[in-house]
Amino acid sequence: MDEKVTTEDGVRLWASRSGAGRPVVFCHGGPGLWDTLDDVAALLTGLATVHRWDQRGCGRSQRSGPYSMARTVADLEAVRRHFGLEDMVLLGHSWGAQLGLRYALDHPRRVRGLVYVSGTGIDPDAPWNADYSRNLRAALGGDVARWEELKGRERTPAEDREFSVLQWSADFADRSRARQHAERMATPWREVNFACNAAINAEDKREWGTAALRDRCGELRVPVLIVDGEHDIRPRSSVDSLERALPHARRVLLPGAGHLPWTEDPEGFLTAVGAFLSS
Repeated sequence: MDEKVTTEDGVRLWASRSGAGRPVVFCHGGPGLWDTLDDVAALLTGLATVHRWDQRGCGRSQRSGPYSMARTVADLEAVRRHFGLEDMVLLGHSWGAQLGLRYALDHPRRVRGLVYVSGTGIDPDAPWNADYSRNLRAALGGDVARWEELKGRERTPAEDREFSVLQWSADFADRSRARQHAERMATPWREVNFACNAAINAEDKREWGTAALRDRCGELRVPVLIVDGEHDIRPRSSVDSLERALPHARRVLLPGAGHLPWTEDPEGFLTAVGAFLSS
């Protein structure tokens, strides 16, 4: 059932809950996207009460700023209060994994555990960004020219969708089904908030990867499960220093899977996350 969360500055956020069991709150990727974690919610139906939400300015939530990490953490806190949760497990995907980690650092007593899926670690993006760009172009193959054309100019709404589908298709290991998976992610199309994406990514480049952040991770007592797809085009080595910094982290690598590991290895993903939730 759809619900509306109102933040303390009056912005309305779309949210929903489903299933039964331990409360789990999802943090979708982006920034600037919307919750596309339907399949993850379905996998966890018998294990958890799943709480989903679209981040500020994205998808079904009110298109209103400001856009920042601190503001998004505060919005996640508003979601927790709306659902009346004393504490929760967070499951964050991609940029949402960073959001979940930041919330856990700021509110450790509210987090029973963090499932950190396909994140990019706590170091600046320079060590992995070049590899990611090269892997992205290789995965696109014959579509790279069209992707570069769309990337380099102002686009119509229809071209925004085409550009996103092309880029998302690179996130799947099985190239024969990659476009099909990406089309499914983009349906229904809810429009990327590129202003949100630019603002938060610029902030991340300034503030992520500091020694102070690594020290805070070293003090975190929240259990963390790191889940990686072996064939994620973002080098998994980018997460190594985060794994070393966290005192209570376990890591699972799913072979044959890309950036959305539950899509290409649902059984392995469920086994890993289910064991973490039950423990």
